[in-house]
Amino acid sequence: MLCPVCRHDNLQGEDNCENCGADLRTVDIPEQAVSFRGRLLGEHLDELGVGEPAIVDADLALTSAIARMHEIPTDCLLATDGGRLVGIFTERDAVVKAAGMKLEAFDVRDFMTRDPVVLRHDETIAVAINKMAVGGFRHIPIVDDGRPIGVVAARDVFRHILAVLG
Repeated sequence: MLCPVCRHDNLQGEDNCENCGADLRTVDIPEQAVSFRGRLLGEHLDELGVGEPAIVDADLALTSAIARMHEIPTDCLLATDGGRLVGIFTERDAVVKAAGMKLEAFDVRDFMTRDPVVLRHDETIAVAINKMAVGGFRHIPIVDDGRPIGVVAARDVFRHILAVLG
C-alpha cells in the first residue's frame, strides 16, 4: 500500500507508514464518487461540432466503399441496413482484415465491426473519451433511435480540447 504522504510502498494492512509514520488506516477505504461537473469534459458531444457521417449500405461492394473513403476523404464509414446502424468500417478494418484478399468478392458487411459501441448526442465528452479508452476505439458512432447522425473521432476530441485550453 502506497503512503499518500511520502509514496513509500508499505505492506498491505499496515496502520502507519514505516517511512514517515503517516496514518494509513483510512487510505484503502473507498469514497463515494463525486459527480463530474468539469467545464470541458462535462460538455455535450454537440460542442464538438461533428459533421455529417459517411454512411453506406452494408451490402455495398468493398471496393466501392474503399473508393468512397478516398473520395470524401474519410477514415470511417457507418454501415446501415434499412437506415439503422449495423456496423462501422474503418481504414484499420481495410488494412488489418481485408489486406491481401480479393476485394471484389466482398461487401462492407464482411469486414465491418458489427454492433459497434455507440454514443447519443446528449452524452458528454468525458463519456466519449471513456468509451474510446476502454474499447481502444478511434471512432464511435452517434445514433438517434438506432439511426446514425454523426461520428466522434479521437481527433475531434483532441482538437476541441486544444481549442478550449488554448
